[in-house]
Amino acid sequence: MGIRHNELLPGTLDLMILQAVERAPAHGYSIMESIWAGSGELFRVEEGALYPALHRLQLKGWLKAQWGASEANRKAKFYELTAAGRRQLVLERKRWDRLAAGMTRLLES
Repeated sequence: MGIRHNELLPGTLDLMILQAVERAPAHGYSIMESIWAGSGELFRVEEGALYPALHRLQLKGWLKAQWGASEANRKAKFYELTAAGRRQLVLERKRWDRLAAGMTRLLES
C-alpha cells in the first residue's frame, strides 16, 4: 500500500512534482505515474491533490503550462519548469537533504 499525499510532510508534494517535470514537460497523469514509479510504488498522488498543486506552482511562477496532445492523442496540459522552478527545485532538494539527515541522526541516537 502506498503513502497518500495527506500523509506527506508539507512541501513534499511540491518537491515531487518539480522533480517529475525536471527533464521534460509532462501532463498531469504522467506526473502522477512518474511519482508512483519513481518512488518504487510508494507515493500515490491523487488527482484531487495534484491539480491544485500544479495550479499553485504555476501561480508561484515555478511551472508554466501549455496545451498539447498526450500519448493517447488526447488534449492535455503539459507542465514544465521555469527558470525560477529550477532554482526552487535545487532549494527544495537541499531542504529535503537536511530534513532526511536530521531524521536519520534522530533515529540513530
